[in-house]
Amino acid sequence: MDELNGRMMACQIMITGLIARVANSSPDPLRFLTDFRDEIKAVVRQVNIAGTDDTDRIRSVAQKTVDEMLSLMKPPSAD
Repeated sequence: MDELNGRMMACQIMITGLIARVANSSPDPLRFLTDFRDEIKAVVRQVNIAGTDDTDRIRSVAQKTVDEMLSLMKPPSAD
């Protein structure tokens, strides 16, 4: 289980870095991040979760994970 958690954390870090890189290349990084967050949340709300009775809990954890990943990215400095 620890190995799975470690791999998931590594994936989250890699994806967060990729999102930050794309956002920095965007003319309006804050708008890009906001639109991206909204799209990801829409996907999480609509994804089909099979094989479990408690899909609401899983969906809630997924939403919190999205929020955590995107909250790590701060808007660019005014420098």
